[in-house]
Amino acid sequence: MPELPEVEVVRRGLAQWACGRTVAEVQVLHPRAIRRHLAGPEDFAAQLAGRRLGVARRRGKYLWLPLETEGPTPPDRAVLAHLGMSGQLLVQPYEAPDEKHLRIRIRFADTAGTELRFVDQRTFGGLSLHDTVPGDPEGLPDVIAHIARDPLDPAFDDEAFHAALRRRRTTLKRALLDQSLISGVGNIYADEALWRSRLHYDRPTATLTRPRSAELLTHIREVMNEALAVGGTSFDSLYVNVNGESGYFDRSLDAYGREDEPCRRCGTAMRRRPWMNRSSYFCPRCQRPPRPRAA
Repeated sequence: MPELPEVEVVRRGLAQWACGRTVAEVQVLHPRAIRRHLAGPEDFAAQLAGRRLGVARRRGKYLWLPLETEGPTPPDRAVLAHLGMSGQLLVQPYEAPDEKHLRIRIRFADTAGTELRFVDQRTFGGLSLHDTVPGDPEGLPDVIAHIARDPLDPAFDDEAFHAALRRRRTTLKRALLDQSLISGVGNIYADEALWRSRLHYDRPTATLTRPRSAELLTHIREVMNEALAVGGTSFDSLYVNVNGESGYFDRSLDAYGREDEPCRRCGTAMRRRPWMNRSSYFCPRCQRPPRPRAA
């Protein structure tokens, strides 16, 4: 799944090439791509036609385009995009050949000669229209109002995050992937931040001191900003920006995907362990597992 840096790369591309444009026509080429819009393809297309797209926004792994209203009134509707495992939002010239897995085409009422395409090989992602949280100036879709702010959001509350960690009866990596606690962190960047912090993924959150949770947040922000600087992490060319360009942070990964390779810090062979239908990568020397609790 794409994580915060990959989704932010797409958001920045949309902000440059799609925002402020008025929709002329929408073609839904595969109904599964708008399955979360329960009224169906025709209603989705009709509600978007004639509406102007506002500034692209993101919270965690979700991004949305508010539909602008007249005057200072906050947006009342928004197009929510979830990329799933292979979704791409591409800005393409009209004459560009259709991608094999093109699902939705959005054309604009201007002379720029480009359109917005949603391409999704595995059809786990999609677009949908939603009401926004009343009075929210960013037009936050109500269906993701429960998603926590992400660590790159200026409004993220570090102290509240630490207090929540101490209250939870869970382990570190489970907490980092809990989108109601901190959003945008997925399997890749959790492993990377934990490696940098020398913390084991199974360490109980209640044992984390305030300085250690602050250090963990620092490393989460560092690794995400470094990934953003090179366009995110792209595997098999799935996660790309709106121009179709891949990121290359995968060349800089210190933990994820490095089983049996030497730890870049101490030289010990990195290990991989099955974890919640995923894998966790860690250094057995730098990231000591927690001691078993006494019976």
